[in-house]
Amino acid sequence: MWKTAGVAATMLLSTQPAWAGIFELYGQVQGGAGLGGGIEVKDPDPSFFAHTAGGAYGFLMGGEVFFVDGWIEHNQYLDGDGVAGTWTQFMLGMDTAFSLGDPAPGAQPRHFAEVGMAVGMGVGTPRQVDLPLDNDQVSDKGFLAQLSLGVEFKLTKLLSMGLAVPITYGYLIKNDSLVENVDEHYQSISVAPMLHLRAHIDVR
Repeated sequence: MWKTAGVAATMLLSTQPAWAGIFELYGQVQGGAGLGGGIEVKDPDPSFFAHTAGGAYGFLMGGEVFFVDGWIEHNQYLDGDGVAGTWTQFMLGMDTAFSLGDPAPGAQPRHFAEVGMAVGMGVGTPRQVDLPLDNDQVSDKGFLAQLSLGVEFKLTKLLSMGLAVPITYGYLIKNDSLVENVDEHYQSISVAPMLHLRAHIDVR
């Protein structure tokens, strides 16, 4: 999986010039699916993403200064009975974009691919969140590292739509365990392809 993502990123880097915005604020609604599982875990798999695989929807809000991105993302995962769990993450990373067309001189690309990497923290709940979210509702939490590949199509100056495929590594613990209890720690890999509609204000 990581090798395939690396090959895709290398192809993009070798074929198109990179560009980045100076400043951008954005928010988006998104929908798709999520799947994943633990790495070298006992059966049954205790990882959060193994128990919430299925359809997903949510939102993301963030900002970018040059290549540096920071965002908050919340997704809800569905099963046949409704919400199987929610995942909220706080991420900081870097990305770059590559034009998929040949814009006129001085014009901004309207269609482009993006490659990004980020680290952050995430928390999961086994059911719908009862706002405000507190620690008693959390089932899993921990450190995240993410590689994301995507494409974006500008509809207007303020609106765009696209597809993002984040591949996320997590080092997580069950919320009711002590940090020192390594038996309750686990590693996971998850993939969550999402279609999104984004509103943004940016300076290029």
